[in-house]
Amino acid sequence: HADKTMKSQFRPDYTSYHVAVYDTITGNLIKGVTHQGYADSTMWARGQAWAIYGYTVVYRETKDPKYLDFAQKVTDVYLDRLPEDKVPYWDFDAPDLSSGEPKDASAAAITASALLELSTYVTERDSSHYYYDQAEKMLEMLSSSAYKAGDTKYAFLLHSVGHMPRGGEVDASIIYADYYYLEALIRFKRLQEKRSILANL
Repeated sequence: HADKTMKSQFRPDYTSYHVAVYDTITGNLIKGVTHQGYADSTMWARGQAWAIYGYTVVYRETKDPKYLDFAQKVTDVYLDRLPEDKVPYWDFDAPDLSSGEPKDASAAAITASALLELSTYVTERDSSHYYYDQAEKMLEMLSSSAYKAGDTKYAFLLHSVGHMPRGGEVDASIIYADYYYLEALIRFKRLQEKRSILANL
């Protein structure tokens, strides 16, 4: 499944399609499309975050270096296009990024958690430090007054986007943003304490 997805659900620049449509008889790819992103050809922020997280986990479970390499490739295209505050707009290619397109804190939380784990697998020191530093900056921003809910909601984070094209959960607090934010904070603490990033070790 990981190999098929790696082959079919990503463009040559390592940005991901939200959905890969397959022929149910042959298993061949028909096309890549989006439901929650801006367009079929664009990089939906949370979809790319899932790719970063997912292929980091695939490497963890297989130790196959091709998955580590791919995790870095899908990570780098995401990091290269981030805005200054390290929290992506809901879609990297949405047309009005300079005039108030909503951010997606959930994508930042997922990515921060994944980058902390990825940083422990990458043997090249500069890259490892870079991923760790980027995750730390994401957590700093998410923990700031710009994104932290405080007493305003029964949530940890503000400013996530569920389904922008349908107008669902736009600029909202979303449970999985909170989940991955807490996971990232725990992982960050464990790394600072020189412990394994994985909670069961």
